[in-house]
Amino acid sequence: MMENACKLNGLILGMGNPLLDITASVDAEFLEKYNLEPNHAILAEDKHKPLYEEIVEKYNVEYTVGGATQNALRVAQWILNQPNVSVFMGCVGTDKFSKILEKKAREAGVDVQYQYTSTQPTGTCAVLITKGGTQRSLCANLAAANCFTVDHINKQINKEFIKNAKYFYISGFFLTVSPPSIVKVAEEALSRNCLFMMNLSAPFLSQFYSEPMMQAMPYVDILFGNETEAEAFAKAQKFDCTDLREIALRITQLPKKNLKRPRIAIVTQGQNPVILAKDGIVSEFPVPQLPPARVVDTNGAGDAFVGGFLAQLVLGKPLETCIRCGIWAATEIIQRFGCTYEGKCTFTE
Repeated sequence: MMENACKLNGLILGMGNPLLDITASVDAEFLEKYNLEPNHAILAEDKHKPLYEEIVEKYNVEYTVGGATQNALRVAQWILNQPNVSVFMGCVGTDKFSKILEKKAREAGVDVQYQYTSTQPTGTCAVLITKGGTQRSLCANLAAANCFTVDHINKQINKEFIKNAKYFYISGFFLTVSPPSIVKVAEEALSRNCLFMMNLSAPFLSQFYSEPMMQAMPYVDILFGNETEAEAFAKAQKFDCTDLREIALRITQLPKKNLKRPRIAIVTQGQNPVILAKDGIVSEFPVPQLPPARVVDTNGAGDAFVGGFLAQLVLGKPLETCIRCGIWAATEIIQRFGCTYEGKCTFTE
């Protein structure tokens, strides 16, 4: 048993923006005040900076470990129920929030290998819930997360983590921070025929960070995204189609470096079926319909899906099982505030 457990250690390597999530249920007027839209994710501008203090003062808030990649890895660790299967790299500040983040992430089983900066505080993300939990707006102040550099992955200890990993996962949000780090890790995955996975993460990335995204795309073996992200990507790439099944198929046909693996595209659609495009074939996987009263917070559903997917992937399970576990994990997470879970994982197949 111990020997099998050790074989899983460090198999997943993730890079992204470690953030402290500050979650609050707000009204539509609050979103309007800061020019925010429901079910959108943006990076904070100067005009958004006051909102963090305002939600703490005016609303009941909950603090949780956040950042898309870190969330996905935490969910994977919960399902696997074995520490240190995943290693996470990102940049934080030298403050109390980074200590909280590291403590909570390690408690969740993630082997965090943060880069530290004294020039910026640890990043935060306002998670603004509206319409009884069915809609959420994310406003991220990356702060220290913006300071990640390729120097960190060039350290000998981190080179070893990268060399040991067989599954690489990067949030699209990291495209705004360190494209050279993404390409360097992607090259490592390519050189060893390991899986390199990325998430579209938010519509604005396809719109405004198309160049680094398309530099990374040829390395991508599995691409994740939801319906609005897939539509934004298709528009940016001038696919001239709006059908999600066709978009997923077109994504798989984009130029690819590792010809030993066909690209896979996975598009989630909330309560609608998950779309899988692979080998020229498009499949759909049904999603359980929860009563509206049980949907507490859709924030983190996409991250949870990836976490469930990764957990089964490292166990060598079929792609279909990976997707069904992703759906199960997302369904569990949306019944709680934040990307959180409780008790032992009960997924079986």
